[in-house]
Amino acid sequence: MKLILFDIDGTLMDSGGAGTKAIETAISEVLKIPRGSLARSKVPMAGKTDPQILKEILGMLEISYDNELLESILLSYLKHLGKEINTNGKRLKPSVIELLDWLRGIDNTHIGLLTGNIEQGARIKLSSFGIWDRFCFGAFGSDNEDRNKLLPEALRRFKSLTGKEVTFRDCIVIGDTPRDVECSKPYGAYALAVATGPYDKQSLQETEANAVIQDLSGARNVLTPLLCA
Repeated sequence: MKLILFDIDGTLMDSGGAGTKAIETAISEVLKIPRGSLARSKVPMAGKTDPQILKEILGMLEISYDNELLESILLSYLKHLGKEINTNGKRLKPSVIELLDWLRGIDNTHIGLLTGNIEQGARIKLSSFGIWDRFCFGAFGSDNEDRNKLLPEALRRFKSLTGKEVTFRDCIVIGDTPRDVECSKPYGAYALAVATGPYDKQSLQETEANAVIQDLSGARNVLTPLLCA
């Protein structure tokens, strides 16, 4: 049995900046500060969890926070994400549907998510393309803000849903950043890096990824010997 775990942003889709706009609007709304004041709080977001990103932005703004404030901002974020996702030129990455269709036809293979998005944010993004239901389970930034702890959560959730035990070595993590590789390799999972996000193929080849491809059109060639042996 194999678990295929996909990252979302940069791997499956491009939101057209909807996520960034939604989080900035949410911070502005909840804290009652102008959007313009957020210009100095730009943080690199690729591969990070939503709670981690939010805490880093608030840190750069020198704003103290507690769990109640974080939850308020994330609720506002979800409200605005639902509006922004359909107005910002979103698109699926190349060959996503073809790959998901192919994987669905392989025995003893289950498709899930391993993403820094909070679960409801992931649902909003993928539902906008009609593919949320393609993924039977997942681990999200709302489960743990430390991305490196999400793979064990994915296995725990899979077992709770199916009653089946799966080892880390039965997992294939597909993502577009070094953080996707980093969250899988300590456990012995297979890491497939795809250069459809902010990192080019050469940069990803400098990680510990087991394989690096330009886009998901090349995933089938990599996965066939792993899944169909």
